[in-house]
Amino acid sequence: MEMSLYLIQKKVHRKYKRSTNATDLLSPDVLNALATTSGCSPQLQPLTCSSSCLAQKYRLINGTCNNRNNPRWGTSNTALARWLPPDYEDGFSQPKGWNPGRLYRGFKLPLVRDITNKILRTSNKTNMTEDHLYSHILVEWGQYIDHDFAFTPQSTSQVTFTGGVDCRNICHNLNPCFPIKVLQSDPRSKINECITFYRSSPTCGTGDQGTAFETPSNLNSRQQINAVTSFIDASTVYGSTPAHEKKLRDHSSKEGLLLTNPKYKDGSHELLPFVDQAPSPCFQEPNVTQNERIECFLAGESRANEVLTLASMHTIWMREHNRLAKALHRINPHWTSETIYQEARKIIGALHQILTMRDYIPKILGSQVSDQFLGKYDGYDETLNPTLSNVFATAAFRFGHATISPKIQRFDENYKEHPKYRSINLQNTFFSPWRIIKEGGLNPLFRGLLAKPAKLQTSDQMMIEELTEKLFTLTNAVALDLASLNLQRGRDHGLPGYNDWREFCELERLETKANLRKAISDLDLVEKIMDLYGHPNNIDIWLGGLAEDFLPGARIGPLFACLIGKQMKALREGDRFWWENPGVFTSAQRHELSQHSLSRVICDNTAITEVPLDAFRLGQFPQHFVQCDQVPGLNLQAWHENPQQVGSCGPPPPIEDGAFVLCTSSGLSIISYVCHHGFHLFGPEELICSVKGWSSDPPVCKGVVIERGAHRSDFPANKTTAPTS
Repeated sequence: MEMSLYLIQKKVHRKYKRSTNATDLLSPDVLNALATTSGCSPQLQPLTCSSSCLAQKYRLINGTCNNRNNPRWGTSNTALARWLPPDYEDGFSQPKGWNPGRLYRGFKLPLVRDITNKILRTSNKTNMTEDHLYSHILVEWGQYIDHDFAFTPQSTSQVTFTGGVDCRNICHNLNPCFPIKVLQSDPRSKINECITFYRSSPTCGTGDQGTAFETPSNLNSRQQINAVTSFIDASTVYGSTPAHEKKLRDHSSKEGLLLTNPKYKDGSHELLPFVDQAPSPCFQEPNVTQNERIECFLAGESRANEVLTLASMHTIWMREHNRLAKALHRINPHWTSETIYQEARKIIGALHQILTMRDYIPKILGSQVSDQFLGKYDGYDETLNPTLSNVFATAAFRFGHATISPKIQRFDENYKEHPKYRSINLQNTFFSPWRIIKEGGLNPLFRGLLAKPAKLQTSDQMMIEELTEKLFTLTNAVALDLASLNLQRGRDHGLPGYNDWREFCELERLETKANLRKAISDLDLVEKIMDLYGHPNNIDIWLGGLAEDFLPGARIGPLFACLIGKQMKALREGDRFWWENPGVFTSAQRHELSQHSLSRVICDNTAITEVPLDAFRLGQFPQHFVQCDQVPGLNLQAWHENPQQVGSCGPPPPIEDGAFVLCTSSGLSIISYVCHHGFHLFGPEELICSVKGWSSDPPVCKGVVIERGAHRSDFPANKTTAPTS
């Protein structure tokens, strides 16, 4: 849509020597056709929320209608929220650094790769400082849960919009290419002049769309998309769109199961299915034949194959869903597969919320600051917008990149180095699902995550070289640099600078070198920052937040604590389906959910028999580990339902290409119908049981044409790149 409108305006400007808005030149029918073809149409249409009992009971897969008054809040494929106005060089679209000669407070912005080399990169020869409190699974949960609520797709085009030049072959700024320049003093300069970078896709109607010759005062600033739901809802397990959800489900099962791999197993445990793309872009075992290929795993989130430990986390939650679904089927044999699936999904979503807010966030923010921003849950606030903020997704929650260790540890039953499957360098685990299948499965990986400490970020140990010099070397012609990508992404998104965000959080602006030391005590680090940026107001938000001294008991400084705390409160209070919200679960169910833990999930879904009670807290084996039978779990009897409560009307009539769910309300037995993806419901959405029987004949599901459209990820697997967040 952006390019079509641009070309129309360009032609008009060239022929008639006047500027005009392209939308003024096109009829409503043509604009509608363009919006439909480009995929913008659904975002421009008004949204009507169902009032059915089912809509009150289960969240929709794409997050719509969570807030009944603002049905697009927190939904997938909508714009990230802005807590401050964007800061673009031209006022509406061009990122900082787009025009190389531009001065900021008398200084040129430093190249992001130069910042990496002089401040962020830590040599692999350095003995990394280990976190004495927390295990490496804390880092893994951070990445995994980030993918539950944040995913900014890149431009769908790999070539320049004008001229069609491949972005990998140019080193100057031309949409959507925003390459990362490499200085001649950089060892990388012998390999490449710049690192390829694609701008994030703008949301429909923002940035350059229809505005190429407007004045900045009339423009709608470029906004970026969040392709997944903002909510903590286990979209990593189930997907964020109906089409993706359909791919993940085992529709032949009567137990509401997710698909598993039909070819391979991990001992007696299931593995994720493969993607339907063959050959897939995942790296293969050396010397493998075409018939022995191990394709990428299919999960609820497209970045699941980024690293072995992330793929393992996705796998364990697929197993947990299927374990719960089978147990619910035994307890409630009268439940339909749809009811079982939705109830298991609801439990899994609640567990993601509990593990994140109870076990993870207080360790990151520190208990005192966590209480300050979150405190006790006071219920759902329909006025609070839960939509994920741009600064949170693009900067604050990327603090975890500085806590990643250079090795993936693999341990045996005694939590010692595995004699057969040794620990491996991080670079050799990117997009390599074959290692899970051919090298011992999940057990060695989870033991390593539980028993090895996280890397502790210090002022002189920010980012390991595995991430700055060797990122995705297996799938890329030229390795990427995660630190530079983070900085460039912040500029691409128009994020205001470090001091603007400190002011937003009611923290003191630090506008001199001396003042900077109030937040960053390491004088050497302050000197390096000032040498590069010239003025504190020029500092990129991600670097400034990362450089701050930790708060007491925390793993981040005050700025990131504010931004993360504010976002977490919005995700909790702004979610109508939050697990503690009265009516979502019964009090007995809430009690059982609160007993569960990540350690219990590991016990139930691997062959591991000894774990720490708190998986995130570092302990020594065997003294700080317990047998799995000593770890509290979930008693699903709290979900038992008496079949007699269904009513006197007999079995509800089934429908083809759809399903039904029992939804009791005000003492009435109500059956809510839903069609499978690709079908629309015709007829009554609900049937009510009365003394005369069901209130009407059931509806029918009729097929509809599904519009195709997809966004490419920050690091698409079908290219030479893969996601950064």
